[in-house]
Amino acid sequence: MNGQRAMHDPREIDASGLPMEHAQAAILDALRALTERAEPFAAILLMPAPPEGRTSTAPGDAPSAADRIRTLKLIRPGLTALCRGLAFVAPADIPAERAEAIHSGEHLWGCPTTATQDVTAARAWAEARIRACGLSPE
Repeated sequence: MNGQRAMHDPREIDASGLPMEHAQAAILDALRALTERAEPFAAILLMPAPPEGRTSTAPGDAPSAADRIRTLKLIRPGLTALCRGLAFVAPADIPAERAEAIHSGEHLWGCPTTATQDVTAARAWAEARIRACGLSPE
C-alpha cells in the first residue's frame, strides 16, 4: 500500500464502548482533528448501543449538549470543505433523536452521511465516497 493510498483511506472512529454523551464528544473531537489536517477524508463512526435501563451520565461528567452543538458548528465548515462522507454504524434500537441526527446528513453535518448496522457496508460506502472524489487509486 503506498503512502498516498493510506493517507486517503477512510478513518474509523470507534466510540462503541463509550456512554453516548462521551461517544458524541469523542467523535466530534476526532472529526475536528481530521478537519485540522486540511486533507479530504471520509470516516466510519462506530456508535454505542443505547444504555439498558441506565440513566444519562451525571451532569459535568461529559460535555453538555450545548458544548457538543457549539463544537459541531465550529467544525461544520471544515466538514463541508473536506469530508467526503460520514458512515454511521449504529444498532437498530437507538433513540429517535439520535437516529434523526444521524440521518440529517448535509443539513446537520455539512457533508453526505449514511447509516447502517453493518460495518462492512459502512466501509464500502466510505471507500466509494473517497474513490468518487478521485482520492485513491483503483
